[in-house]
Amino acid sequence: MAPPARHRAQAIQDYGVIGDCRAAALVSRTGSIDWLCWPRFDSPSIFAALLDNDAGRWSIAPRAPFRSERRYLEGTNVLETRFLTDTGTVVLTDLMPVASEEDKRRHTFPGHEIVRMVRCERGEADVHMTFVPRPEYARRSPRIRDAGTLGLRIETPSGLLVLRTDMPLEISDHDEARSRIRLRAGEVRYCSLTLADEQPAVVPPLGRWTQDTIKRSVAWWRDWTAQLTYDGPERDAVVRSALVLKLLVYAPSGAIVAAPTTSLPERVGGGLNWDYRFCWLRDASMTVRALFGLGYTQEAEAFVSWLLHSTRLTRPKLRILYDVYGNLPKAERILDHLAGYRGSRPVRAGNGASDQVQLDVYGEVVDAVSYFVHEGGTFDRETQRMLSTFGEYVCRNWQQPDHGIWEPRSGKAHHTHSRVLCWTALDCLLTLHAGGHLAGIPARMFERNRESIRRDVEQRAWNAQLGSYAATLDGGDLDASLLLLPWYGFAEASSSRMKQTAVRIKEQLGAGDGLLYRYRTGESPGEGAFSVCGFWGAEYLALGGGTAEEARRLFERLVAYGNDVGLFAEEIDPATGDALGNFPQAFTHIGLINAALSLQQRLEGRRPRARRTFSPDAAGAGQPVHP
Repeated sequence: MAPPARHRAQAIQDYGVIGDCRAAALVSRTGSIDWLCWPRFDSPSIFAALLDNDAGRWSIAPRAPFRSERRYLEGTNVLETRFLTDTGTVVLTDLMPVASEEDKRRHTFPGHEIVRMVRCERGEADVHMTFVPRPEYARRSPRIRDAGTLGLRIETPSGLLVLRTDMPLEISDHDEARSRIRLRAGEVRYCSLTLADEQPAVVPPLGRWTQDTIKRSVAWWRDWTAQLTYDGPERDAVVRSALVLKLLVYAPSGAIVAAPTTSLPERVGGGLNWDYRFCWLRDASMTVRALFGLGYTQEAEAFVSWLLHSTRLTRPKLRILYDVYGNLPKAERILDHLAGYRGSRPVRAGNGASDQVQLDVYGEVVDAVSYFVHEGGTFDRETQRMLSTFGEYVCRNWQQPDHGIWEPRSGKAHHTHSRVLCWTALDCLLTLHAGGHLAGIPARMFERNRESIRRDVEQRAWNAQLGSYAATLDGGDLDASLLLLPWYGFAEASSSRMKQTAVRIKEQLGAGDGLLYRYRTGESPGEGAFSVCGFWGAEYLALGGGTAEEARRLFERLVAYGNDVGLFAEEIDPATGDALGNFPQAFTHIGLINAALSLQQRLEGRRPRARRTFSPDAAGAGQPVHP
């Protein structure tokens, strides 16, 4: 491998992620932090070499050519990269420190910190460090000031950056800091980068304190992982997915961002580059089921609390995405000074889809709330009234076209998935009402509209010539989201219509080895297989669309597409297995977890996600039986 100073563009899957439940950084297998937004996920970047070679990085690696191996310390989000050279082996440990509430009461910690520890494990090696901060998406090249024992100090719009290390540093004329040091077996060096935004700067000591910081963080993550209740197939992959999901939680509010990155392309060199550092209602129901299913009640309830707070602000009309505080993100803008990942432009900050209409979000929110109730949650009268207004909005608007789950910017249509989620919203509200959890709803109006939606879908979404449900009413194209009809209780997975639909999806959207494209129309040519859709296929089999063994085999094949540390992006290039799109992607890891939960239930002889009972009609479509 060439020396990292050449800064060859890394493949997306060549990154690992570290975080502290407020922000995240991407670390390449060559030891370079190429992406960091501080102080929160959607803040402007400090390092953005991921999107432009001149947009800032912080690299630590041997000077000589090396081969690298990496892993997360078991049960944690602490990343360890091992560099093997001809003369020695160097181990780099990267993390954003976390600590228990008890530790926070006993010690004073920086508000935001990255810790890097480099240790020579064998022989000797020359280690180089390059520190190139470029705040505000590299719009600024700040002055680095040497404050002696207080470290290097950089004023940024986000706050004061302080770099402290026991490695010798030189500041260049280009506002970069560099270090070169020879390490011998057993020698260790430490680095601490902090950001003080809304509080005085806390400058932690190095050495033993840094070692204790790492130990505290490892213990915190392992205490959290120990709560996980899953014990089914591919448990290691499920644990890693849970850790990714926890890392993407914005702890102060309970929100979960879709990904910590922006503008990683779905098609390299193309324009399908979006900002995913926000929270999508589309993911709500699946997220809550995954968290409750793994035993993480606190995280699930915090997310539902954020969900109800955010939706209360705009009711009865819901937006499709919010920032971590439940507000509308800033308008989408183009960062035209950045070259983009491997030339993929434009680079975007903000997401213009926030102005779109997606009727499916009503079903997502209400279904998420139904999980909360199933786990013992209750509502106050104001929340009950809010949920009822959502149902009333659905009754008034379900016949309208919308932009759909995939947010195309080509206009609205009558999407089958959206229509089914409108049915889900009303069905869940009626179920909550029947169980005594929701009072004062116009039940008869909800019942009439629920049955009208079902008739509309069964008559207009079923394409007899195609032998499948179609992506849009009266349409002839397919969409992998149709595999979710059993998940939401609209159809039985084993019904003839669903089995035929699954066959057609495999024929027309299959990308080989169980991978699926989300659709094959419009903007899709050239993009990869959509990672979560493959897991939907595995879960469909687990829900009764196939045998338990078929579901297990497919699930195991799909899990193997994760990178060497178990992370998934939004898409997978079927030809190469390379990751595409924003990374790591919460939606994909949520799909993995839910497929695993349904598979575990199926293997244990339990009915996966048995929220409703079905009776197939003469045409083969599932019909709910309400006692």
